[in-house]
Amino acid sequence: MDLQKYNVRTDLAFEAVDGRVLQNQNEVINEDFDYHNVRIKKTVINQKAAEELNRKQGCYYLIDISEVDIHDTDSLRIIEDAITKTLKEVLSIEGVNPNSKGLLVGLGNHNVTPDSLGPMVIENVIVTRHIFELGEEVSEGISNVAAVAPGVMGNTGIETSDIIQSILEKIDVDFVIAIDALAASQISRVNKTIQITNTGISPGSGVGNKRKELSKEVLNIPVIAIGVPTVVDAVTITANTIDYLLRYFDKKVKEGPSSSDRLVLSEKIDFEETSLPNQEYTEHFLGEFGKLPDNQKASLINTVLTPNGLNMMVTPKEIDVDIADLADVISSGIDRSLHSIVQP
Repeated sequence: MDLQKYNVRTDLAFEAVDGRVLQNQNEVINEDFDYHNVRIKKTVINQKAAEELNRKQGCYYLIDISEVDIHDTDSLRIIEDAITKTLKEVLSIEGVNPNSKGLLVGLGNHNVTPDSLGPMVIENVIVTRHIFELGEEVSEGISNVAAVAPGVMGNTGIETSDIIQSILEKIDVDFVIAIDALAASQISRVNKTIQITNTGISPGSGVGNKRKELSKEVLNIPVIAIGVPTVVDAVTITANTIDYLLRYFDKKVKEGPSSSDRLVLSEKIDFEETSLPNQEYTEHFLGEFGKLPDNQKASLINTVLTPNGLNMMVTPKEIDVDIADLADVISSGIDRSLHSIVQP
């Protein structure tokens, strides 16, 4: 059985690199920045590592918002500041300046809540191209920006990439910012992570339905992608749960007999701060399954679930309010990055 071809899906470069020993380790640069309670992780993947990881070469920024309440006004301001700071840096890397003309693309299906992030962001952003085209007076600090939500191929019958290329043939654009839903390999990152990258994006990647990519190689202009993992598949949930169980029981064993005999259902645990048990304990608890490496455990789960149609895509029950707040804060971050006149 070829277990290697079944991997837990992730669109986050940080997850693809984290904890992995690469032949070209020096081709990956990792940096961390703290912005109040928001951590920004910068991952630069150079050519050889990109080939090894099957990722595009470029800069990936992961904004970790797991430690803040995305429904709190003050927290949203902090997240917005972090998005603005990061997006401005990526725009600078790509040579985008206030005179550059931009096209914002909201990828996804407005009728499916976990996939509606892109279209909802487009509803909230400041669009100015028509003002420039009409020759009206424009305040200093306002950039030329157009926006479109092209829908999904299941509704239009047209590849999103083809729609965007057709638009670019009609209007003068210097860069594209695409917003879409993503997938993660950790359930703790769902709606808790924002990735910004200069490598472009493949529409539909969040639900495992990749279409033609939107990238600099395809469109011949810089393509900056903003994404949030909003769904997770059953394979990921199962693999993560097994991992969390092992960490939980190892914690209880280390706390002593009285603790291990008592399972506290309401106890909240920081799983990133807990360690996995040693291999002997793992094998004792999981048997032959415990002898497999993590990627092969996930592969075996995939092998069992997928052919039987059980590898469902799952989203949190709070998805409606999560998407609304995330769309609002991302659109505000985009506006502040492109229009210097816009204040927080």
